[in-house]
Amino acid sequence: MKKIVTFILFFLIICYINPYNVYATQTLPSVSADSAVILDATTGEVLYAKNPDSAYPPASTTKIMTALLTLENTNLNDKVTVGKNPPLVDGTRIGLYEGEELTVKDLLYGLLLASANDCAEALAEHIGNGSSEKFAIEMNKKAHELGAYNTNFVNPSGLFDEKHKTSAKDLALIMKELCKNPEYSKIATTLYYTIPPTNKSPKERGVWNENKLIQPNSTYYYSGCEGGKTGYTTQSLHSYVSAATRNGQRLIVALVHDKNKTFFPDSISLFNFGFDNFSLVKLYSKGDLVTTYNKNNISVPLTAASDFYYVKNKDDAAVPSFTLKNSNLSVKFFNTGEVVEEATISFKGKNIGKLDLLSSSSHYEKQTMASAHIENIIKNKYIIFISIMFILTLIVSFTIRRFVISK
Repeated sequence: MKKIVTFILFFLIICYINPYNVYATQTLPSVSADSAVILDATTGEVLYAKNPDSAYPPASTTKIMTALLTLENTNLNDKVTVGKNPPLVDGTRIGLYEGEELTVKDLLYGLLLASANDCAEALAEHIGNGSSEKFAIEMNKKAHELGAYNTNFVNPSGLFDEKHKTSAKDLALIMKELCKNPEYSKIATTLYYTIPPTNKSPKERGVWNENKLIQPNSTYYYSGCEGGKTGYTTQSLHSYVSAATRNGQRLIVALVHDKNKTFFPDSISLFNFGFDNFSLVKLYSKGDLVTTYNKNNISVPLTAASDFYYVKNKDDAAVPSFTLKNSNLSVKFFNTGEVVEEATISFKGKNIGKLDLLSSSSHYEKQTMASAHIENIIKNKYIIFISIMFILTLIVSFTIRRFVISK
């Protein structure tokens, strides 16, 4: 009996300290990786978590951050001149030469399809003003901007370093941002790409996509997969991150530190679990009427400034609610289409986001001044009363004093 009570208490403690709301109608998938998540790409909500914040060496899945910074800071047709370091880098390479000129596009295909470390180094030096160390600083800066706080990058390729680590959740957040760029999916779903001859290489270079989830003839082909990245070194073990879309919902799966190399079937299990159990619901479209402000003798329709989505269990009939800041719009001056309020959206007792609300009518300065004047009078009524009483007291005191003197 004592063992049963102890187990129940331990279970309750674990549930209480888990910051992620993982719930579903079927058994949770079992995966080999030590850190794993399913992330809804629209809302950022974690739908499945196994040690999501535990950081491990990610190997070549690092390259999705290299790709992200490349797409954000360059044009695909930009020319890159290879320095002396990329041809000497360890690991997988496509055989770049010092002084060779290639486009950013060609290097990205080598980076994401062939997982070429020399391509990673060449892009890093191009963006980092000749220094992959400076590029690593930018990698970490971007990671923190995305909320990837359990991440520290040392190099652009993922070569093992004790200080080079990330977690499954952080990796998913980086992939979430990368998927916003349509060029990424175009590259990452290409089965085969030919890098044309260059000033240093008279022959074409062919690169194959190693992601089995986008290969139609593979056992692990997954319809809707928008790309992914594998990673492996002896010390780092296996890692994998991927994105897939079904019925307008995009999910990100990330698995880090997998010793059994089951990341392809495990990712499929996680994708199926996410799509089978959760729905992405649009609560408001931009321009929808959310509510009407009816206070202080004014009526202002309030509309959504943007689309608002939330994720729910498919069997859940609950509906989100909202609360307003309760701003006094009667003392404000605003035009139609301006942000005048903010709604806090809650679902089953959990805050799931905020939504700016636009005014669908104007409130003019004359009204504002009058309302403000009235409100100030009300606010200051006690001060006025005290002032009057003070003046009356002085008058009475002065009158009594004169009367006493005259006696």
